[in-house]
Amino acid sequence: MNKTGKRLLLALAVLCTVPALAQEKIESLAKGGKVRVGGFGAPTIKFTSFDDELGVLLGGYAGVMLNSKLMLGAGAYALVNNIEAPRANPTDATMYWNMWYTGFVPEYTIKGNKLVHLAVGALVGGGGVFMNERFKNWEDYESIGYSSFFVGEPHLNLEMNITSYLRLGIGGSYRFVRGSGTEGITDEKLSGPSAHFTIKAGRF
Repeated sequence: MNKTGKRLLLALAVLCTVPALAQEKIESLAKGGKVRVGGFGAPTIKFTSFDDELGVLLGGYAGVMLNSKLMLGAGAYALVNNIEAPRANPTDATMYWNMWYTGFVPEYTIKGNKLVHLAVGALVGGGGVFMNERFKNWEDYESIGYSSFFVGEPHLNLEMNITSYLRLGIGGSYRFVRGSGTEGITDEKLSGPSAHFTIKAGRF
């Protein structure tokens, strides 16, 4: 091999070696190549503003938890108390509002090994709102004025570890609703703040 060929091989070797020497350590979720996989369910009750009245929502969320910090899952909630919808005529049957929503829920727990700690997350998805009469047979059940909507709901929890697999939390959220079209109610009246109580059970 002539001198020019040797010089080219040497230059290539140097070029390949320098990036390897200069490469910094890449941070990743999996420390040491291992990921701790857990999960939990979190039944939740929410007290919220709905059509300028107090609404009660029941539901919760659940998912897979990675390295005791990041949870990826889904949640769903529904209005369970009676809130009357407006009537065009006083002689019309009494109608009540119904609302539900569901979506993807990511949540990040901050220092979950501490007795009291924080968790922040959000629900992003969709739902529906409609009116119906109460105390009717299932076959007579009718949804009136149904419309769907987009919902985004960030939340913040203050949590306490009761045992290694049980946590209690209180917190707050704000529900942003857009795109509904049911007569008698607006996106602004479907949106609102919530205070909630939740129980988390699982492998954290």
